[in-house]
Amino acid sequence: MEQETNSYISFMLGDEYFAINVGKVLNILQLVQITKVPTAPDYMKGVINLRGTVLPIIDIRMKFGMEPIQYKRDTVILVLNVEIANEVVNAGILVDSVKEVFELQPEEILPPPGIGAKYKSKFIDGVRKMSDDRFVMLLNIDTVFSTDELVMLQDSTESKESLSAEKIE
Repeated sequence: MEQETNSYISFMLGDEYFAINVGKVLNILQLVQITKVPTAPDYMKGVINLRGTVLPIIDIRMKFGMEPIQYKRDTVILVLNVEIANEVVNAGILVDSVKEVFELQPEEILPPPGIGAKYKSKFIDGVRKMSDDRFVMLLNIDTVFSTDELVMLQDSTESKESLSAEKIE
């Protein structure tokens, strides 16, 4: 019986490796001008226009409690499908750089870290040990954002879209 293989895209946040299932990634964009959204949390950098739709942009470093950095040439936006409460929301996350796409067999995925982990393990589906004894955290992107945050993302997106529509009329 053939086992299912999962493909992941890995990226860097500082010196740490993370990965997301490729099925959640819609696009990889070069960094573009981000329009700020008033009263949004610090980690929500704002919105961009993606082919006529408003896409909220999250600085995932800040969401994870890491120090913010100056964006560099390698900084990119991963456009994701995030599912919560049976609804799909598109959002972009800022990452320091994209590394590679790799495939894993389910038996190659180690369990997430336990108590005392640097990152909340509810965000992590598992870990992959790399050849240099480092680990890649396999993120469950659907659990990274709470229901309230996604409602806020949708509301900010809808209000930006309605403002854009009013300008056109």
